[in-house]
Amino acid sequence: MGALLHAARRVARAVRPLVTITAPPDGVVVEHDVEVRVRDGTILRVNVFRPARDGRFPVLMCAHPYGKDRLPRRRGARYAIPRQFRLLPQSVPFTVSAWAGWEAPDPGYWVPRGYVVVNGDLRGWGRSDGVGELLSEQEADDYHDLIEWAAGQPWSTGKVGLNGVSYLAISQWGAASRRPPHLAAICPWEGFVDAYHDFARRGGVREDGFVIMWTALLRLQRRSPVDLRAQQRHRPLFDEWWRARVRDVERVEVPALVCGSFSDHCLHSSGTFEGFERIGSTDKWLYTHRGPKWAIYYSPEALAFQDRFFGHFLKGEVNGMERVPRVRVEVREDARTVAGVRGEDAWPLPGTRWTALALDAATGTLRPTPVGAISSASFATRHGSLRFVWTLTEDTELTGPMSARLHVEVRDARDVFLFVGVRKLRGGRPVGFEGSYGFDRDLVTHGMVKASLRAVDPDRSRPGRPWHACERAEPLRRGEIVAVDVALAPSATLFRAGEQLRLDVRGRWFFPRNPLLGQFPAGYERSPRGTCVVHTGGRFDSALHVPVVARDVGSRG
Repeated sequence: MGALLHAARRVARAVRPLVTITAPPDGVVVEHDVEVRVRDGTILRVNVFRPARDGRFPVLMCAHPYGKDRLPRRRGARYAIPRQFRLLPQSVPFTVSAWAGWEAPDPGYWVPRGYVVVNGDLRGWGRSDGVGELLSEQEADDYHDLIEWAAGQPWSTGKVGLNGVSYLAISQWGAASRRPPHLAAICPWEGFVDAYHDFARRGGVREDGFVIMWTALLRLQRRSPVDLRAQQRHRPLFDEWWRARVRDVERVEVPALVCGSFSDHCLHSSGTFEGFERIGSTDKWLYTHRGPKWAIYYSPEALAFQDRFFGHFLKGEVNGMERVPRVRVEVREDARTVAGVRGEDAWPLPGTRWTALALDAATGTLRPTPVGAISSASFATRHGSLRFVWTLTEDTELTGPMSARLHVEVRDARDVFLFVGVRKLRGGRPVGFEGSYGFDRDLVTHGMVKASLRAVDPDRSRPGRPWHACERAEPLRRGEIVAVDVALAPSATLFRAGEQLRLDVRGRWFFPRNPLLGQFPAGYERSPRGTCVVHTGGRFDSALHVPVVARDVGSRG
């Protein structure tokens, strides 16, 4: 029944997306295709939206490959809804103006508040000259030059901030790492920092859904080559090509408002939290949520938070931003129920009690105490799975990343791709959460890794987050039992007494790719055909490691 209801909602939201597009406001000067010459002489083009009055104003900028001129078109008395909102529908209504580009700051909101908004085409995209390359270092250099150009314009105060979602956040990491002198603040709203580990090959497992659709749509522009899919297929290990697509976030020093959501585990969640933790900024805030990506970005609450942040660092407003808790934590009970929103001082949360829940293959349970008796259970890698259940005896908040350690053996194969997910059960039925791509029947969290790429880098790993270099494959030998650690993306969930946490272990992705019944377009390569055996108890310390928050759930500022 849940799948059918999801399908019905999906159809309804594709036909009538929950998006309202309003006419642009008055009192704004719009300049199209303003030319900006970058350091090597290439001409980039930007659209400028500025107040229609004399004066100098701080600048909010974004730059991307999606085409700055791809805006909602007017059809009769209404504006056409962008097709992305039909393919990837939102579950919460929201409103933008007809000047809002895809995942970009809305000039209809920001210009009346005293900002200039600059929306730019990156090299080789839209109407900019040159040949572009996705996720390249060249993009970061070009963005640096765009920032410095904007700072020197007669309508600019010389202070520039960056804002935007997804690729428009990824490009911010690169630009800020170049430390342009006039960059005053950034707001990367859900953007990964490492194309290999965060997105294209998490745990070495190839993403076979969104990458295909995304690159196909970009190829329609026929301006710059798009070879990410080809490189992804032919570069299974983390090599120099992938290393060049890791943003150097440690060099970021400007004030930052980072949105790390718990609802984009297939794409940005893990990398955004990594970015927040690793940037060198003294002044940084983390805004977490588990709602639909774009509806939250353009929501009144999130815009007010952004406005306060940029008002403080771009306008010099005395608005108490320095006293705002550094982490906004939103805890959910399910896709629609917010258990509490509060402020915290750091991420991961101070006082987190990392708790090992031992797997017991004999009973299919998870236990907060070690299991003495050795046992094992197996599943077919292409169509089977194992389940382990923990029944909670008191209300418990789990906020932070999780990880699983599994002692595995493979038969009739030399590898297994382990997909590990945590579900919440209420009355024995799975509870859905907001997930990537408008899918609202997602797990609490999940992770994946190839057993052959199990080597963990201790220097990069932290509690709840084993980090796999994925630089060298170690296929399993016949009869060999190995320990494999799996990182699960951050989440924030309240489990009530009597509810259950279920750990699912399998060799394939959790949901079909069907756009009606599944998590379209998410998809991942499947394990080699064979049998995987999970060993538990005694010397086999197979366990799920969870972040227990020892405090009441509720507002803390």
